[in-house]
Amino acid sequence: MTDETLMRTMLFDFYGELLTGKQREYYDLHYNEDLSLYEIAEQNGVSRQAVWDIIRRAEAAMTELEEKTGFVKRAARRRETAEKIAAEAGKLPDSPEKRRIIELLDALED
Repeated sequence: MTDETLMRTMLFDFYGELLTGKQREYYDLHYNEDLSLYEIAEQNGVSRQAVWDIIRRAEAAMTELEEKTGFVKRAARRRETAEKIAAEAGKLPDSPEKRRIIELLDALED
């Protein structure tokens, strides 16, 4: 998964519910279900340009929200830190403490 794809996915996960119904639907169909603009347009009786405009507005809205809140950026930073901690914990000899650290890190993923 590319950084751009990951960012789109995270933006949608964090802010998708704040989009309009059409924005959410078209964005999801295009980026998560991998439908082409043509396929989405056909299904909805609109032009490809209309679909693209709605998707672009959705992405702009989510990007603006991220610029204001920074939720995705902080979540990505936490994830990177957790991965580093897991790597360091993996170097430790087996012990109840090591198992507990790994257990706590696993709980962060839920």
